[in-house]
Amino acid sequence: MATGAARLAWVCALLGASACSTGPAPRPPLPTPISHPVPSQPAPSGLPGPQSLPGWADEDHLAAFQAYADACRVAREAVASARCEQAQQIRRTSKPVTPSAARAFFQDGFVVVAAETPNGRPGLMTAYFAPEYPARRQADAVFDTPVLARPPGWMRGQVLPERAEIEAAAPPSPPLAWMRAEDLFFLQIQGSGYLTFEDGSKARAAYAADNGRPFVGIARPMAERGLLPPNGTSGEAIRAWLATHRGPEARAVTALNPRYIYFALDADDGGDPSGAAGVPLTARRAIAVDPASWTYGDLVWIAADAGNLVGARHGYQGLVMALDTGSAIRGPVRADLYLGRGPEAGSEAGPVRHPLRMWRLVPR
Repeated sequence: MATGAARLAWVCALLGASACSTGPAPRPPLPTPISHPVPSQPAPSGLPGPQSLPGWADEDHLAAFQAYADACRVAREAVASARCEQAQQIRRTSKPVTPSAARAFFQDGFVVVAAETPNGRPGLMTAYFAPEYPARRQADAVFDTPVLARPPGWMRGQVLPERAEIEAAAPPSPPLAWMRAEDLFFLQIQGSGYLTFEDGSKARAAYAADNGRPFVGIARPMAERGLLPPNGTSGEAIRAWLATHRGPEARAVTALNPRYIYFALDADDGGDPSGAAGVPLTARRAIAVDPASWTYGDLVWIAADAGNLVGARHGYQGLVMALDTGSAIRGPVRADLYLGRGPEAGSEAGPVRHPLRMWRLVPR
């Protein structure tokens, strides 16, 4: 999302990193790993093409092509820009673009380089979404928690008071909106989302600042205190407990996480939010990555098998673009898949903790 630097991966943020660990999974056939070529130069010859990827024949190449063409201008390297311009030309001259033309574009224009973890084991894929919450223009007995604007003069990296102190103090400026306390807490975990007011109008709540404090997950301490069973600390369970105990009891629990996010309200255009790369995310075609290992605009093949993961709906496989980042996304084989906006996407995102393989598609 637009707040990639502030947003934590949905499950990892709530449950802690240990809850996102996974055992080894069977490795799919891999193209020969090599060092990533210098991005500004054409890829070396002799590398495998995308057709060598597991599941390539089952991909919706046309949908992948459209998502690529929508976002590829964020890539800055000359060879990537040339390939992006080719995609734009195909869209201008082909009415319509056919699935076979889309498949040929990828197969003729890219080679495949496998991403590898240091130990050669699978990495991890989680998922995130753009939440939608009800809000009010004025406070009432239920919508009693203010959505705060960025403090005047705020600078990135500045350390401000912890969550409990901020919530106890009078708002320094008129609140942007009022929300249920548990909804605001989850909105701050995601870093941005959408608000619907009582008159039906909508707005996007975009990350604007933070208090410079570290994020602390609340699931483990809730289990340790007997507030939730050790095997019952899902996001849904945490939300239900906070709603049932709304007031001082819930605030004492959310205060265990000292991090606080401030927002700005923008118009809701009905689309999806922008990622850290500055372009709107396409559901199931965009990932958040570690910018130390990937470049915004990279075209990536992911293969994430659900295996025997409890609660997982299915595996994920296909072409995606690196368009976002997040503070929990670290390492060369680590991705956070954007699944869309709204409660259905959120329900699907929660159980995603899949062992992951990734390949970079490098322009020829």
